[in-house]
Amino acid sequence: MPPTKHVIALLALLAVAVAGAGCGGSASGASNKVSLVAYSTPKEAYGALIPAFGRTPAGRGVEFTQSYGASGDQSRAVESGLGADVVAFSLEPDVTRLVDDGLIDKSWNQNAHRGMVTDSVVVLAVRKGNPKHIHGWADLVKPGVEVITPNPFTSGGARWNVMAAYGSQIAQGRTPEQATAYLKQLFQHVSVQDKAARDALQTFSGGKGDVLISYENEAITAQQKGEQLDYVIPDQTILIENPIAVTKDAGSRAKSFVNYLWTKPAQRIFAEKGYRPVDPSLVDPKRFPEPKDLFTIQKFGGWGVVSDRFFDKDNGVVAGIEKSLGVSTSG
Repeated sequence: MPPTKHVIALLALLAVAVAGAGCGGSASGASNKVSLVAYSTPKEAYGALIPAFGRTPAGRGVEFTQSYGASGDQSRAVESGLGADVVAFSLEPDVTRLVDDGLIDKSWNQNAHRGMVTDSVVVLAVRKGNPKHIHGWADLVKPGVEVITPNPFTSGGARWNVMAAYGSQIAQGRTPEQATAYLKQLFQHVSVQDKAARDALQTFSGGKGDVLISYENEAITAQQKGEQLDYVIPDQTILIENPIAVTKDAGSRAKSFVNYLWTKPAQRIFAEKGYRPVDPSLVDPKRFPEPKDLFTIQKFGGWGVVSDRFFDKDNGVVAGIEKSLGVSTSG
């Protein structure tokens, strides 16, 4: 006997309900799935954080997909259609790009930590025993010193490195012109510019270079993996602040995950992996000593000003330096 119109209508409604139950508005297409798109260095940290979140009531049964790469590249990939529920980038402009495109809400950084999930500082990683006697920024431009740092037009870490180097000169009383001249001199000592901070570490670990300009957490991760390197925290360096955000279509599980990352248990995991917690009460001064002269990106007007002045691919200060050396500025 064929079904009546009422039965057909009821079956149609049930089908819609079942389909809706499998969707949470997330990039992953299911309410229990979360897609994380991140910059290259925190892979080990999230390797510990995701299982820890899974042991909480909010994280039980959540499945993750993960993508890691150069911060700028990852941001542009999401802009171009790569599905993401949570984005974790090296620096704020890579989130701002997605806000401008309508993929992330403008209020993403309206919390106690301004949307920043971890801190770090720029350090100088050196060979075991520091055979070139690297103690500060002046040592990087001495004859015979070979420097490794990523390409600032693909890597967020590289941009932090540049501003640490530039700011170190300002902190020592030099003029902007003198600080720019130092950058030009520094890049003449750079032999390899990889796409991402993790790639630069691999280049350095492979035996290339005398100094790697890097995140403190990246140097600590390398040591935890048994790499034979030391690192120096220069007297003048920049505070690195790493943002995290959910996309507009992310479901409740993604939001719960991001909220979890600001809890004390999660921040302790970040600390174990070499990151400085954004919770000041969790910062161990013995492990994370404060540099003599620590400055922030706000010293130079914030990322909005800095991105235009230094990293505009056509007219920026760094673009001019890179072009003079024959290095690509296409990010």
